[in-house]
Amino acid sequence: MSKKPETKLTRRTFVAGTIGAAAAFSARPVLAAGKTLNVLSHKVHQTVLGSGDGDLLKDWLKAKDVEIAFTTFDSNPLQDRLFREASLKETEYGVGYLIDNRPTSQIAALFEPLEPYQKQDPIEDFADIAPGLVQGMTVDGKLIGIPVRHATQGLFYNEALLEEAGISAPPTTLEELIAQAKKTSFTSKAGTPVTGMVLASDLAVFPVMFARAYGGDFVSSDFKLVPNREAMESGLAALRGMFEAGSLPRSYATTKNDDQVTWLQQGRAAFTILPFARGAQLNNPEQSKYPGKIKAVEFPGSAAIKGKVAMASVVEAWAMAIPRNARDKALAWSFIKEVSSKRVTLGMAINGNGPVRVSTYADAGLKAKNALAAVEAKVLATARGAFPPFPEAARAQATFLEEVQLAVLGRKPVKDAVSAIIERVKPMMPA
Repeated sequence: MSKKPETKLTRRTFVAGTIGAAAAFSARPVLAAGKTLNVLSHKVHQTVLGSGDGDLLKDWLKAKDVEIAFTTFDSNPLQDRLFREASLKETEYGVGYLIDNRPTSQIAALFEPLEPYQKQDPIEDFADIAPGLVQGMTVDGKLIGIPVRHATQGLFYNEALLEEAGISAPPTTLEELIAQAKKTSFTSKAGTPVTGMVLASDLAVFPVMFARAYGGDFVSSDFKLVPNREAMESGLAALRGMFEAGSLPRSYATTKNDDQVTWLQQGRAAFTILPFARGAQLNNPEQSKYPGKIKAVEFPGSAAIKGKVAMASVVEAWAMAIPRNARDKALAWSFIKEVSSKRVTLGMAINGNGPVRVSTYADAGLKAKNALAAVEAKVLATARGAFPPFPEAARAQATFLEEVQLAVLGRKPVKDAVSAIIERVKPMMPA
């Protein structure tokens, strides 16, 4: 069951009871005297903007004589609500937060093309925003969202376990990763059985990363299904080999994303793939047995592509969009422009947001708080989504994962699994 939405004003003009009642009964934005911008988002988007003296928008709010009413949902309910609102004759929401793998051509048509706004009243140093994130919000040649947050995948490793296994440095190629994962599938000095690498089986991120490590993909940005069959076969064969060697958990078929975090914290796995933003959690001394010892590097490509093709890590991003049926689009753009500024981007990053600007990672204050800033910036420069949005994307992903699991567990030959992926997913692809 998903969480109930929460609505909150950034200025305390209403008592908490009034806000709670409005959220609980109708999930409609709280209306206040004067000018109000209603924003539909996830709670995290509101949180990283700060509050009180730390409110990153306080000067903008004062200058515009406006208050913001956030209505927040978890990710999937949020997208459903946003698309319903944008389909109405008119919506009270001026800004909605959109996930980059959702806007098909039909959905994108519900939102304002933003190039005219950018041309008339440009966002500060727009080219500084990672190009892959901007591309993810460009549908049918039209920019419909301004990136605001991302989760880029990196290769995390337990430095202490690598040292126990006689490994002095993390891998720089996929082949080295496979070898190190095999070497760290052992019993640690603490008496803990260690699996070289832990991955969830229900997320496309991981087989996509392995395919890209050989120069392939599941669905390319121009909608080519398995554009390099040999690379996909190599990626799945690598995963299957790791499973056969005991370098992936015996419970691979039922392993979930949260398991990856706990296994690394407890020293039950030496490697995993997670967003760089998980670094603080993995090293939290209140949760982790190895605080300060869990580090991250770029997920490595194979020796075959090293120096030839940049490894494209998977990234998921959020963007701010303006529904076409919004009432005050000028105010909505002003909000987006302010949130996208270098100052606010840095402030949100310090508050735990994944910054979309490449320059933010160079800030000394951020580096002091985030030891992974430099490597994350490097990976972000070439990262892209797991697959582009299309109407049958969810079903295509589920089908892809069914065949991947059969291949990894050895229940179907890798070549046959790749053939089945192509045959079964092809009818779901856009014409």
